[in-house]
Amino acid sequence: MPDANTEISNGMTAQFDTDIITLPRFLLESQRTQTHSTGEFTLLLNSLGFAFKFISQTIRKAELVHFSGLAGTNNTTGDAQKKLDVLGDEIFINAMKSSGNVKVLVSEEQEDLIIFPTSQGTYAVCCDPIDGSSNLDAGVSVGTIVSIFRLKPGSTGSIQDVLRGGTEMVGACYAMYGASTHLLLTTGNGVDGFTLDNNIGEFILVYPELRLPPHNPIYSINEGNSYYWKEEVKSFIEKLKLPQANGKPFSARYVGSMVADMHRTFMYGGLFAYPGDRKSSSGKLRLLYEAFPMSFLVEQAGGIAVNDRGERILDLKPEHIHDKSSIWLGSKEDVGMYLQHIGKSLKK
Repeated sequence: MPDANTEISNGMTAQFDTDIITLPRFLLESQRTQTHSTGEFTLLLNSLGFAFKFISQTIRKAELVHFSGLAGTNNTTGDAQKKLDVLGDEIFINAMKSSGNVKVLVSEEQEDLIIFPTSQGTYAVCCDPIDGSSNLDAGVSVGTIVSIFRLKPGSTGSIQDVLRGGTEMVGACYAMYGASTHLLLTTGNGVDGFTLDNNIGEFILVYPELRLPPHNPIYSINEGNSYYWKEEVKSFIEKLKLPQANGKPFSARYVGSMVADMHRTFMYGGLFAYPGDRKSSSGKLRLLYEAFPMSFLVEQAGGIAVNDRGERILDLKPEHIHDKSSIWLGSKEDVGMYLQHIGKSLKK
C-alpha cells in the first residue's frame, strides 16, 4: 500500500509534503530561538499576515462588487485614491489596532501618524496599504509594503519613534497580490518567502533563506520620465542598452507597481530604479514605507540599495513621515555598475 505521502492517480505517482511550514509555525519556531522573547513580535507578524489575507481577498472580489475605480480624493502625497486604497487602509489600521502590539502607525493614506491610545504595544508600523493601486482596474499585481520599528526606550508613542534611520528597523515585509499572493519577510536574519494557500487559508514557506542572484541583465525603470532625468541617469540607462560582455544588452521590464517589479527582481535578479528628476528632485518613493522596507529586504537577500548619490538607503533619516527618496536597488553587481558609473565605490 502507498504511504500517507503518496497518491496514485491514473497510473501517475505524485509526492505530497504533509509536513508544511506555515507562517504561524515559522514564527513560533523562530521565537523559540530567541532567549528573551515575549511573543509580542510574533503576534504582530501574525496580525500582519491576517491583514494581507484580508486585503488579498478584497482585491480579488472588488470588481464583482463594483468596488473599483477612483474614490474621488487624493492621499497625503498627492496620488489619486482608488476606492480600494481607502478600504485597504481601513483594513490595515483595524488589524494593527486590534493586534494590541502596535502603538504607532504611519500610512501613506493618512496625513498624520496614528497613535492608538489604549494600546500597550511597543512597536511602530509604517505601511503603504496598496502599492501600485493605479494599476488595480487593469488587473495588474499590486501589494502592501511594511516596515517595523520597536518604540524607543521609555516612549509611549510619538513621531520620534518613526523619524529614525532605516538601520533601526526590526522587521520589514511585503505582500504581493497577483496570480498568487506572495509574502517576503525579514526580521534581520535573511529573507524568507511564503505563498498563500487559499484552500487552507495559510501562508506556506516556499522560499526559505531567499538570496538575490548577484547579476541578471534586467533593468526596471520608468523610461517615460527620461526627458526629466539628470544626464548621468540618462547616460547610464543608455549604457545598459549597449551589448555587454556577453554581446547582449540588458532587457527592460517595468510593471509600474514597485512590489511587482521588486518581486520579479527578487526571483530573477537585476536592477530596479526610481531616480529623482527635474519634477521630483528628491525622488518619488517614500522612505518609511517603500524605500526603507524594500532596502532592508534587498540587503538581507544579498543585494544593494542606494540613492542617486550612491548613499546607502538604510543610512538615511527622514525628517517627515512622508519624506521621499530616489532609489537604485537589486543585485549586487548590477547596482554596482550604477555606483561605478557615478564614481562611487561599493562599500563592503
